[in-house]
Order: sequence, then structure tokens, then C-alpha cells
Amino acid sequence: MKAKTNLTMLCDFYELTMANGYFQTGLKDRICYFDVFYRSVPDKGGFSIAAGLAQVVEYIQGLSFDEEDVAYLRGKGCFSEEFLQYLLHFEFTGDIWAVPEGTPVFPGEPILTVRAPAIQAQFVETFILLTLNHQSLIATKSNRIVRAAEGRPVSEFGSRRAQGADGAVLGARASYIAGCASTACTLADQRYGSPASGTMAHSWVQMFPDEYTAFKTYCQLYPNNATLLVDTYNVLKSGVPNAIRAFKEILLPQGITRCGIRLDSGDLTYLSQKARKMLDDAGLTDCKIFVSNALDEYIIRDLVRQGARIDAFGVGERLITSRSEPVFGGVYKLAAIEDDQGNIIPKIKISENPAKITTPHFKKVYRIFSKDTGKAEADLVCLHDEQFDFSQPLELFDPDATWKKKTFTGIYATELLVPVFQGGKLVYQVPDIQTSRAYCQRQVDALWDEVKRFENPHNYYVDLSQKLWDIKQQLLSSNG
Repeated sequence: MKAKTNLTMLCDFYELTMANGYFQTGLKDRICYFDVFYRSVPDKGGFSIAAGLAQVVEYIQGLSFDEEDVAYLRGKGCFSEEFLQYLLHFEFTGDIWAVPEGTPVFPGEPILTVRAPAIQAQFVETFILLTLNHQSLIATKSNRIVRAAEGRPVSEFGSRRAQGADGAVLGARASYIAGCASTACTLADQRYGSPASGTMAHSWVQMFPDEYTAFKTYCQLYPNNATLLVDTYNVLKSGVPNAIRAFKEILLPQGITRCGIRLDSGDLTYLSQKARKMLDDAGLTDCKIFVSNALDEYIIRDLVRQGARIDAFGVGERLITSRSEPVFGGVYKLAAIEDDQGNIIPKIKISENPAKITTPHFKKVYRIFSKDTGKAEADLVCLHDEQFDFSQPLELFDPDATWKKKTFTGIYATELLVPVFQGGKLVYQVPDIQTSRAYCQRQVDALWDEVKRFENPHNYYVDLSQKLWDIKQQLLSSNG
């Protein structure tokens, strides 16, 4: 499916100046390999969740320049007419490999690789990065929040605090893949299938002569989805008692026991405990307690530890903006080119900052699992054509501390990067959002609890094969 809006011109201007330069110097058809990877996990966590691939697919399928685009570029006065005419017939003819959405990913390993002629490979950088960076950031934050809730449903409702419409809609999409149960964003449900839900605001209660009338009316209108906001005036003195009265008078005579209250302020542990007792004493043991109010994974974790009687959480601004660390930091770096004979020539970027030194060559990534536990043990980054017999013992070493070695036995491995485009043609069946969500849950479950800690998580190793490590060292030595 093509994007509803042509986003071809959503690019950094230097993508176009470089493309023009490649065209003028005869490099436009030089085959290049670019990797997308990130350098550090947000919030100092143990892993991130990849998201946004479906939007990359839509973008690649919709790449094209029209006469209006070319006229605008002609007016900039810095592009050759031959290049502008080339753009009128521009299309993506390259290859893309990527990890499926919902995959836990770690710093330094490719999560998407592009192989394409230089102009094409360079041009798609901006959109690929902005899409994967944004949705992976929100998916990562959402998964932390969901895990903190320990099985209690989490609803995303940060649209009004998101950075723009796309931030709200695509953020809601990413949050659902990562484990949120629902969203307040109606358009995210309509467009992507992340279930929308919601009840009332304080203004609903204020619109009526009194709180009880507001609750009674709502129960009459929505008897099968009655969750009442009980903190407009006083939670324990009026909110909960009026909710109990409305439930008993309107719902119970219809045989409906499924209902809920929402707390949006105050001491949520204390109020939820008191409200729970009041509801139970009234015979409303099926009534759920839903809470919100500037929550994040740490507040939710503390509420759970304190014994709060909470059945579900609503999380807004701190999720949809990843407020604690709002930048994912994915980068797009050249890893190799092909010469005129089709030989792959590895390329490396060297920096005074060791974290910015890239890993060269056309690569693939294996995730190593224990047959006994089903848990992920390490990732292995290797050359694209390397073969391993995983039925035999496998010795891996830490590329940053080569004296640290471990031999794995009783393992199996899966390749993380799957073909998405080949020769410009889509060869990947983009999963529906429910499938991606279930996949994410399975993959996160396969990580050890130590990797999933919020503070001081275990360092999950991303190792290089001996061949790849040797090539990297040779390039460092020859370019040092």
C-alpha cells in the first residue's frame, strides 16, 4: 500500500546536493551499502524495540518526483537540468533488509541495511531514520511501562501532548506493538488497528447539576462501558459513593457487573486502596480501578510495590514523548561499496570517539538461543556470506574486550535481518499490527530478566565474527 501523502521531498537538502554531485561525477550507479544502527539504549535500559518498518515500506513504494517538485528544485539554482530530468523518472531499484517490527535490538548491530545505487541509497536516509528513530523510541518506552505494570493493561493516551499529528498517531501505533492494550487516539485505531477506548473528562461531570446525575446519565448511555471519573470534586466523600449509587441503580438491575472508576489525581496508592474497600463492601467486586496522572514506568513500579489496588493504567505525555529521553539516536552509515566487477569493498568511519567508529562491510546478524531455556544468549554480527554450524560449540568474544570469551553449546540461531525489497520490488509480507504485537511479546519474553532490569541491566553481548573483527582491525590500522 502506498503512502497517502507523497513524502519524497521530506529529506535533508544535502541528500539532493549529494545526489546531484553523484550524477555529475558518474557515481550515481555505484552500488552502496548503508546500515541503520543506534549507539545507546534510551533510559540506560538493556535493549530497545524496533518499530516503524511498515511506514518505511510505504515510503519506498511511493518514491517519485513530480513536475511541481522539480520546478521547486530548479528554482534553487544549484541543480543541473540533466539531474532534474533524471528525478522525473526516479524510483527505488535497490534491496533492503530489516528486522521485523517488535524485535528487541541492541546497540551497534544493523537493524536495517540498504543496498542500492548511490543516489537512491543516499536519498532515503532522512525518512528511514526519522521513522525508525521515532517509532523505536516510543515502542521502547512503551515496553518499559508495560513491563512495569506486571500484566495490568496500559492504555496510551498522550495525543494532546504529542509532537504533532504524526507523533500522536504513529506513536500510538508503536506503543501498541510494544504491548499497550489500547490508545485514546481514534485515528490510530482507524488507520492501523490499535484499539481506541475512552470514557469521560472532568468537563462531563461539571456539565451536569451534580456528580451523581453525570454518572447516572453516563451509565444510561454506555451501560456496557461505564468507567466513571471520580476525582472531579472529592474522591472518597463524593466520587466513589456517587459511582457506587449509579452502578447499583442503573447497571445492576440490568445484570451488568462490569464497570470501572478512574482516578486522575492524588495519592493513587491510598485512594485506590480505600476505593477498593468501598467498592467491595458495596458488592461491586467486579468494578475495576483505572488510574492516570503523569505516570511512567518508575511511578507504576512503585505503585505496584506499595500494594496499590489498581487494575489498569493510562499513560500520556511521558510515554508519547518519551519524556525522560526523547531522542533514539539511530544513524545511517556507509558500510561498503561495490567496484565495477561487483566485489564488495568494506568502508569504515573512524572517530576520536570510539563509540562512533563504525563496523564495515555487508553484514548479517544471528541471534543465539539456548535450546534448554529458549532464552537469547548473544547476537553475532558477521559477514553476509559467512556460514556457521550451530550444532557445534561456538566460541564468541567481546569485540570491545577480546580477552572475554565464551563457548556456547546446545544452541540454535535465527537471522534477524529479513529481505524486504529486492530489486526495488517488495518481497516482504508486512504483518498486521496484532501479529507484530504478539511477535514483540514473544521476543521480549525470550530475554533474560537480568537484561530487562530498569537499573543496571545485564550487558547483552553483540559479538563480531573473527572474520569481521579482523577486517575492522585492518581498516583501522590502514586508515589510522
